[in-house]
Amino acid sequence: MKALVVEDHKTAPILKDIETPEPADGEIRVRVETCGLNFADLLMVTGQYQDTPPLPFTLGMEVAGTVDSLGAGVSGFKKGDRVAVFGGHGGLAEYGVFDARRAVVLPDAMPSADAAAFLIAYGTSHLALDHRARIQPGETLLVLGAAGGVGLTAVEIGKLMGARVIASARGADKLAVAEAAGADILIDAETADLRAEVKAAGGADVVYDPVGGDQFKAAFRACNPEARLLPIGFASGDIPEIKANHLLVKNLAVLGVYWGGYLAFRPEVVTESLRTLFGWYAEGKLKPHVSHLLSLDRAEEGLELLRLRKSTGKVVIQVAESA
Repeated sequence: MKALVVEDHKTAPILKDIETPEPADGEIRVRVETCGLNFADLLMVTGQYQDTPPLPFTLGMEVAGTVDSLGAGVSGFKKGDRVAVFGGHGGLAEYGVFDARRAVVLPDAMPSADAAAFLIAYGTSHLALDHRARIQPGETLLVLGAAGGVGLTAVEIGKLMGARVIASARGADKLAVAEAAGADILIDAETADLRAEVKAAGGADVVYDPVGGDQFKAAFRACNPEARLLPIGFASGDIPEIKANHLLVKNLAVLGVYWGGYLAFRPEVVTESLRTLFGWYAEGKLKPHVSHLLSLDRAEEGLELLRLRKSTGKVVIQVAESA
C-alpha cells in the first residue's frame, strides 16, 4: 500500500510503498478514505510534537473510512462499518490499523470529508469551551487564529453555546470565513491593535488561543477579571511565558487543553463531548469547513498550506473514494 512516511526528522516525508499492516489484538484495520491534516503533523515531521512516534512512521492523526478487518477481542464493530478514528498517526495511507477504542461509528449522513475534519477540531473546541472554560451564555469569547482548523470550530461552537464571539484572523478573506461561522466582531491580526480592539469591545471573558506568541500576550492584557485563557497550541512557534503575579491581579485562570490527552486518563470526557457534537451535526447546527481536498500524492502540498497559513478550516486528504 502507499503511505506518507517520515524516515528522519531532517527531511520531508516520502510517499512510498510499504507492507499493508495486520490488526493486532484490540485493533481494527481501516480502509482509509480521508485523512484530516493538523498543525501537529508538521511538528511530528521535525520531532517536536509531544506524542511523536518512533521512526519510521506514517503521518496522519485522524481518518475516516471503512472497517476492513478486526483483531482479536474487538467488539462493537464489524466489517463494513463507517468509522472515524483519532489514531495519532498512521492515517496518510491506504490502510491503517488503530486501537478500536479510538474509533467511533459515523452517522449515516456524514460524508467522509466532513468526518476527517471533525474529531480533533470540533472535539478540541467543545472540550475547551465546555469542560475546561465552562463558558456561559452572554460571555465574550476571543478566538485567535479564528479561520484556522480549530479556531473556526471555536467560533462556531462558542456562538452555538450563547457567547458573543470576537474573531481575530489575518486578512479580510479569513475574517469573512470567521464571520460566516458566526463571529460577532472581527479583528484583523495583521493590522489592528488586538489589545485595544478587544478592550474597546468590552474585554474578553474567555480566550481561545491556538497561536501563542505576541497575540497571547495582547489577549492576556485585554482580559476581564476572572477570565479564563485556553492555550490550545503555538502555531506562531513562540510559547509565551506567563507571570503569576499578573494572574493574581485580575484573578485570571490559564487552563491548558490537550484533547488527545483525555483519551489516556478520562476517555469518557471525550466520548460524551463527541456524542454532543455528532448530535449537533445531525441537527444541522455544525458544518465543517474544508478549504482544500487533495489526493494522497499531494499530501505534502497540503502540509505546506498549513505551514504557510494559506488554508481556512481544514485541509483534508482524499485517499480513496467512499465504499
